[in-house]
Amino acid sequence: MTQSTGMFDKVLIANRGEIACRIARSCAAMGVRTVAVYSDVDVDAAHVAACDEARRLGPAAASESYLDIGKILEAARDSGAEAIHPGYGFLSENARFAEACAEAGVVFIGPPVPAIKSMGSKSAAKAIMAEAGVPLVPGYYGEDQSLERLESEARAIGFPVLIKASAGGGGKGMRRVDEAGKFAEALAAAKREAKGAFGDDHVLIERCLIAPRHIEVQVFADTHGNVVHLFERDCSIQRRHQKIVEEAPAPHLDPQRREEMGRAAVAAAQAIGYVGAGTVEFIADTDGRFYFMEMNTRLQVEHPVTEFITRQDLVEWQLEVAAGRALPLRQNELAIHGHAMEARIYAEDPARDFLPAIGRIEDLRLPESGPNVRIDIGVRAGDAVSVHYDPMIAKLIVWDQNRSGAVKRLQRALGRFRVQGVVTNVDFLARVARQPEFAEGKVHTGFIEEHRAHLLPEPQASPDEVLAFAALSELQRIDREGLERAQESNDPYSPWHVTSGWRLNSDNFHAFHFRDAVGDTQVVAHYGDENYRLDLPGGTVEARVSQTAAGDLRAVLGGKQITATVLGSGERITVVLDGLAYELERYNPLTAGMEAALPAGTLTAPMPGTVTHVYVAEGEAVEEGQALMVLEAMKMEHTIAANGAGVVAKVNFAAGETVSEGAELLSIEAAVTG
Repeated sequence: MTQSTGMFDKVLIANRGEIACRIARSCAAMGVRTVAVYSDVDVDAAHVAACDEARRLGPAAASESYLDIGKILEAARDSGAEAIHPGYGFLSENARFAEACAEAGVVFIGPPVPAIKSMGSKSAAKAIMAEAGVPLVPGYYGEDQSLERLESEARAIGFPVLIKASAGGGGKGMRRVDEAGKFAEALAAAKREAKGAFGDDHVLIERCLIAPRHIEVQVFADTHGNVVHLFERDCSIQRRHQKIVEEAPAPHLDPQRREEMGRAAVAAAQAIGYVGAGTVEFIADTDGRFYFMEMNTRLQVEHPVTEFITRQDLVEWQLEVAAGRALPLRQNELAIHGHAMEARIYAEDPARDFLPAIGRIEDLRLPESGPNVRIDIGVRAGDAVSVHYDPMIAKLIVWDQNRSGAVKRLQRALGRFRVQGVVTNVDFLARVARQPEFAEGKVHTGFIEEHRAHLLPEPQASPDEVLAFAALSELQRIDREGLERAQESNDPYSPWHVTSGWRLNSDNFHAFHFRDAVGDTQVVAHYGDENYRLDLPGGTVEARVSQTAAGDLRAVLGGKQITATVLGSGERITVVLDGLAYELERYNPLTAGMEAALPAGTLTAPMPGTVTHVYVAEGEAVEEGQALMVLEAMKMEHTIAANGAGVVAKVNFAAGETVSEGAELLSIEAAVTG
């Protein structure tokens, strides 16, 4: 860590996406020039445009670009950058990278190498925290990794237990085990995932707390011996052990408990000689007791909520500390102002167990940002969500004077955040924000499972109002195309340009056929003098339509005025009404039903990715639910299991091969009975 108190002239940002854009924004405000790095698929990415200059790293694979230490240091030398900000993910908690920066004479904007190493192993971290007097969850953190020892320790702790990877985080290598008979299988899966994600299959065993809260404390330390905490964040709402909604301060946390957690977090930072931004994560039981989980030696994804309530720029603090300056404020100068919430927008499908999604962002509509609404985003309309990286699209952060005000702002902002072209979790987040228990602050790590029926409802037929807006949007499209043809024609008054559905001796109408998750529906639009008459499943209504200044559609349907956002046109249409999106497909009834169906027993890839394990061979008998293959993509592992008892007829891919979504992985012939 440099002891110079002069601010850097140029910083290289060794990351991509929204965090790279966010770091670039603070650097620009401080007058610090920035250097972006990019892989071949990111040459035109938003983070490249956000920086003053950029350097190519290599192919799309992270191992050949964003994780290549040599290439990043070469980019720093070539650009003249004095410091490197790693963001989060990638190399941000890699001690070898921090050491390489020091050897190259480049400042690593992060903690000292010993601090990274000591917190890099959860087991080692627990031992350090125990010595520092920080409370720990009952568990086993030893070096003996034999099945016999781990199984014995799990029995002694008492089920349910959590198996957790000793290295890394983000839920990788984590399994909950509710009974002894399932421990060995869960342990093997956790070790395999940990080895693939972190190169280390060591695990620890902890008691699994029922309905706990995940509360973390932001800490900061400088090279002058000053350590402060910037209060806590509640990150309890999670899927796949990864956070998706965070807030600060934590709801229903009494001042005494807040002070105790803050002191424990500062003690944790002091115990390892910490410098820079870090997060001490605790698990809080229903009785109010809290236990150390881990320390993240980097800036966190959810840091904006802390920035909102403290009115501080944490990236600016990072640069100040890395330049050798003292912390801008002392503990008694820090205070909580209002309440902030963050929702992570991902390209993923909540209805398919939150599997990552890929695709091109065809249209992007954002809520208006300002003093109370902030959007950290790293994509633009036209960008592709790639299989190579984390599928986060953006972070939506809101602030208000109190929690109830913040909840309302979050609800409104999510209703105005729309992405067309790729499946997202926006509607799911909107349902979370509308859940009464969320408004009451009754959050815990099992929140999604507890309210699954409301948060992940069964598909419903599209309401008449949605179908009406889809039809009205199509009518406007047809009118526009007719006008364009007329303007380009040598005979603009030709009847061939008329779009009103005119027919000789017949009613003037257009028939539209829409398909949603439930089925097919026909909407017939009849032309009137100044309006339309729409035949909908629930009856016929008179309709008028106009466009707002914001590009939304305002319709009068049967005397009721409604506004909706309609994205896309032609085959795929998204109608956003009352804050929820409805996906529709226009189809031709003459060709419907002609798609080829996959044969029974076929197992297909739920997402594009890489096959990491194949457990069966052709001709092998399998049982329903048996693990057959493991597919990994976008930092997630998905096990392909047998959908019925039978014999493996065909295995189409081997370990190491890449597959596209929908590819036939294996096929199983039903077992012959009788």
